[in-house]
Amino acid sequence: MDTATLDLDDAGTGERILRLAGPLTIAGIGPIAAQIDGLRPDGRPLAIDLGKVEHFDTIGAWLVHRLSRDWEAAGQKVRVDGASPDAQRLIDEVAANDAPPADMPPAPNRVARQLELIGRGLVGSVHTLGAFLGFLGMTLVTLFQSLFERRPLRWNAVVHQLEVVGVNALGIVGLLSFLVGIVVAQQGAVQLQQFGADVFVVNLIGRSVFRELGILLTAIMVAGRSGSAFAAQIGSMKLNQEIDAMASIGMSPIEVLVLPRLIAMMVMLTLLGFYGSMMAVLGGGLFCWVSLGIPPVSFVERIRDVVPLSDLVIGTLKAPVFGVIIAVTGCFQGMQVTGNAESVGLRTTAAVVQSIFLVIVLDAFFAVFFTALGFI
Repeated sequence: MDTATLDLDDAGTGERILRLAGPLTIAGIGPIAAQIDGLRPDGRPLAIDLGKVEHFDTIGAWLVHRLSRDWEAAGQKVRVDGASPDAQRLIDEVAANDAPPADMPPAPNRVARQLELIGRGLVGSVHTLGAFLGFLGMTLVTLFQSLFERRPLRWNAVVHQLEVVGVNALGIVGLLSFLVGIVVAQQGAVQLQQFGADVFVVNLIGRSVFRELGILLTAIMVAGRSGSAFAAQIGSMKLNQEIDAMASIGMSPIEVLVLPRLIAMMVMLTLLGFYGSMMAVLGGGLFCWVSLGIPPVSFVERIRDVVPLSDLVIGTLKAPVFGVIIAVTGCFQGMQVTGNAESVGLRTTAAVVQSIFLVIVLDAFFAVFFTALGFI
């Protein structure tokens, strides 16, 4: 018999008898499931006869238990006859696990839940900030020891990082800075043409690029490119226990891994910032020549007249500070990798986000600071 069968003795006697036969399994119970669901108490007790059941699994046990439970909940007596020991044991197990848990937790309060998440995030941010400041302090101490105590500095690693951070980034930094210069010139021209002040587009390009946009955009691009690479590289080494092995043989991970990246980032971000500023000015000058009819010679002379040396100095001074922040953040997040490869991705994302955030915050601080000093 491939499917289960059902026979209901409902002749109006004092008891209804439900005789089940065949395989009460997930494969054979389909034809009778709807009939069992359609049974309704009528005031008479119910007897379930399992004497002719050939096979029995959890689905059959659940069907018998559910029928018994529903009829008893309606106040009718139910008994099960003819069940084998294995079938009876399976029915009892299903019945025992059907009971609702005694200590159901109350539904969480959404407002309290959100406040808890905010609190956890705030506490985590404070802990991360403390660990970051500790890592920054340890890195700076190691740097000063290398500079003033004649401790060996790995120049081969520094030169390699100079190439990776700076030389390999010339293309993307130059292209994006060039395009940003064109965009700034175009948007400035659209607004200033309404007042017949096209010539002041040169002022807009020079002051904004050399003082703010050149180094800021370069720092953001380098943070996304090299800061993430630092975190991924060091994180992979941490995951493979290479850093632990390095420390076990007496080599400082700060000296070997962090300092070369820090020095390379400070030097190359300064050079890349100036390079990006020049490419942005070149893009703006090209737009002024093509669209506004300002010759390159006049454009350069105007730039020299309106851009004070202080703007170039301010932009140059910000570059090493941004470089320190990007390098230390990327290396710090790489050192925090634990567990599995997913942690590398999470820490790499955190390195990029935190680097860009800190760069923008510091740029705002520098803008207010130098303005307060009178460098307008």
